[in-house]
Amino acid sequence: MKFIASFLLTLVVSLVSAQEYGSILPMKERARVINELLEDKIQNYLPEMMRTADIDMWIVVSREYNEDPIIKTMLPAEWLAARRRTILVFYDNGKEVETLAVARYNVGSSFKSAWDKEKQPDQWERLSEIVAERNPKRIGINQSEHFGLTDGIVVTDKAALEKALGKRFVSRIVSAEPLALSWLETRTDKEMAIYPHIVRISHNIIKEAFSEKVITPGVTTTEDVVWWMRDKVRELGLQTWFHPTVDIQRADPERFDHLRTFSKRPDTQVIQPGDLLHCDFGITYLRLNTDQQQHAYVLRMGETEAPEFLTSALATGNRLQDIFTGNFKLKRTGNEVLSMSRASAISEGITPSIYTHPIGYHGHAAGTTLGMWDSQGGVPYTGDYPLHASTAYSIELNASVTIEEWGKDVRIMLEEEAFFDGESVRYIDGRQTRLILVNQP
Repeated sequence: MKFIASFLLTLVVSLVSAQEYGSILPMKERARVINELLEDKIQNYLPEMMRTADIDMWIVVSREYNEDPIIKTMLPAEWLAARRRTILVFYDNGKEVETLAVARYNVGSSFKSAWDKEKQPDQWERLSEIVAERNPKRIGINQSEHFGLTDGIVVTDKAALEKALGKRFVSRIVSAEPLALSWLETRTDKEMAIYPHIVRISHNIIKEAFSEKVITPGVTTTEDVVWWMRDKVRELGLQTWFHPTVDIQRADPERFDHLRTFSKRPDTQVIQPGDLLHCDFGITYLRLNTDQQQHAYVLRMGETEAPEFLTSALATGNRLQDIFTGNFKLKRTGNEVLSMSRASAISEGITPSIYTHPIGYHGHAAGTTLGMWDSQGGVPYTGDYPLHASTAYSIELNASVTIEEWGKDVRIMLEEEAFFDGESVRYIDGRQTRLILVNQP
């Protein structure tokens, strides 16, 4: 196992040094890495997850093109969707977790086919036989009121499942929410070996986007930069999981409007010298996601550095990050961390807004919610979910800073991927502590 992990890391690192944008593997190699990561997680992490959740059987059901979000994280890389009706069964027999596919063929190398249609024509009846043979105490299904990513079983499949199991086993069905959350939010050692390189690719795209290679002040618009980013991602053979945004704050009477960062900016917003630029950008690669917000300053004629009042504002944003991540503690809820961090920041004269979310298989992933931009008093239920070790977050927040030279407040909006090991938070590929300079001499 150590050899495989070492080989995987060596492969990734070697390709990082070979390409400006890091570890961008050909599709065949991507599939191999994805499948290795999946097998490792099932074999070395899932048993403890199931035992902690007190679920000895987990049934995941999906139909083609209507996939449960969780089954999409379990399919082999060569499968781009479920096939017909795909049923995966995990059974903890006390020694190991048995992984079965109630399908006519294996589902990759992780799930062995457990259905011979010639012997048992009905797929649901075969599932019923598998359950009866193993006699589980608690059967988890992906049903959840509060976490959308763990609520993947559809009404039709649930009804068919209950009919197939009958009264004896229906009474043993429970929500798999705690198990499903653990599966989604836990980042494995192998995933964390490659995650820094994925984040670095994203960082490098932002750096190039905020450079004279892309931006000609007085000519280039924010939408030009947005679409350059989309094209660059495609050129690199990657994908975005949301449409990027680029916006401007400058010495004008316009006030910051948070809603505008989520809507289409006007094409006529031309980038000018003296502008403070901001982007929101993320990619998907090897089934892991990035989500970053950084700032750049467009140098005026004769300038070699950003004005001190803007570098100071960025430092305020960094201080808010430090306060916030310093409050991460095992089993502390997102709402507790949010409340403590806001109180500490305000006591230091910082005007904070914190809206951090987990990240991993999904951009806005399942796990502990730590504020929303329009819910600074706490978030019901998902904000009450406690922090767990080996989880990753987009540390997303902003600090409102008064700029006297501009006669207005600006928002320093920062977002960086970070990993919580249960004791402390570390940024996966560093964080922005200096403004990117456009037209740097």
